[in-house]
Amino acid sequence: MKKFFNEHRDVLMLILRCTVAAALLIIAVVNYDKLTKIDMRALVAGAGSTAAAVAVIIGVFAVKSVLFIIPASMIYIYVGMAFPTASAIAINLAGIALEITVTYLLGWFLGGEYVEKRLKGSKAGDKVLALGDGKKLSALFLVRLLPVFPIDFVSLFLGATKLPYWKYALISLGGIMPRVILFTILGDGIYDYIPMDKIVLVIVC
Repeated sequence: MKKFFNEHRDVLMLILRCTVAAALLIIAVVNYDKLTKIDMRALVAGAGSTAAAVAVIIGVFAVKSVLFIIPASMIYIYVGMAFPTASAIAINLAGIALEITVTYLLGWFLGGEYVEKRLKGSKAGDKVLALGDGKKLSALFLVRLLPVFPIDFVSLFLGATKLPYWKYALISLGGIMPRVILFTILGDGIYDYIPMDKIVLVIVC
């Protein structure tokens, strides 16, 4: 058995990666409507205690880190509605830290050397790979700062290219933090003034 595994290791790992990717895709597609319209307020209200509510929110961040389709801004706003501003910001940042870590590890597992080999040699690919060599970390910070770049897909890709984790985590948190704080404060401020369906519409836009 061991000999068989050693001889076919690359093929078996490819099959495992494809299986994991396919499973995540199927789960995301099957639960798309539920996940894109998840009611964070209801989850928090039904948690029973503050600690349980925080655990539920962190759990949602964990699910988002591998399924990608839960709107990030919606989580920030809902948490801002449910908790005092300072606590809400701390919870959201803890959730983001978990999210970017899990997605980075998933990218490391799914992509690895295969992604690097596919990128090397092309102009665009070399530019992206340059983010991992420490010479263009300012570009990574800009990617994180601008909300037009999806958090999870960028994390997945950077994990696949094996950007050193500590650089990745510090720059990612620094770039994402401003929007997290903004949306959390927004959620705290609009709780009593704007209907929830209008909030969701704005987030989707």
